[in-house]
Amino acid sequence: MKKIFPFLFLLINYNVMAQDTNLLLKEADNFEHQFKEEEALNKYKQVLTVDGNNVKALVKAAELSCTTGERLINKNDKRIYFESALAFAQRAVASDSNNADAYCARATACAKMTKIETDNKKMIAFVRDIKINADKALQINPNHAKANFIEGKWHYEMVTLNWAKRLAVKAMYGGLPEADMDKAILYLEKSRSIDPYYVLNGLTLAKAYKDNNRPAQTIEVLKRVVKMPTRTFDDTALKEEAQKMLQDLE
Repeated sequence: MKKIFPFLFLLINYNVMAQDTNLLLKEADNFEHQFKEEEALNKYKQVLTVDGNNVKALVKAAELSCTTGERLINKNDKRIYFESALAFAQRAVASDSNNADAYCARATACAKMTKIETDNKKMIAFVRDIKINADKALQINPNHAKANFIEGKWHYEMVTLNWAKRLAVKAMYGGLPEADMDKAILYLEKSRSIDPYYVLNGLTLAKAYKDNNRPAQTIEVLKRVVKMPTRTFDDTALKEEAQKMLQDLE
């Protein structure tokens, strides 16, 4: 009996913790659907106080830290959110090294870090890590919409980076594959085929077609983007940008 009681206590405690975690995850998901990202982020952080290795909470905390941090004006505030995002994403990968979402979160966080990093060497390392983590996500799941988007956007942004940054990246990491606009479009189109209502992917694809001097495809994609459902806090602004691009082209 003495051995049974501790076991029963642990079992009950585990069940209570699981119930608490599930409830918090549900509340966080509801906040996301209401576009209340700060509230959702705080709920995911609460999950992590109960279950520090919860991969879903770690990934979501990383993603929401990126999106909320992006909208901040103060660069120091941005840095706090982006560094937190990177820390959450690294914990997610450590908790499950075979999770494509975790690698996408880390790639996204690295992309945000390039925006606020002042040390050129560190910034270039983050550029490299975006590609490495996107590649890992695609190795795990080639049909992952976000991983294909990140891969496509990496190629697009590397092609459109200013020459100084491109040369610096190439000098430091000559082993990286050459960026290519056609590859950017290929990955972004694949992401669209997997998730047709991914607004950010659609807008990026339209920009890639525009920079590749393909106006018919640019207009076709933009017309689709402006009609897409609003699924995230940022989608409204992204669709407004798409509408403006469309008006300028027509």
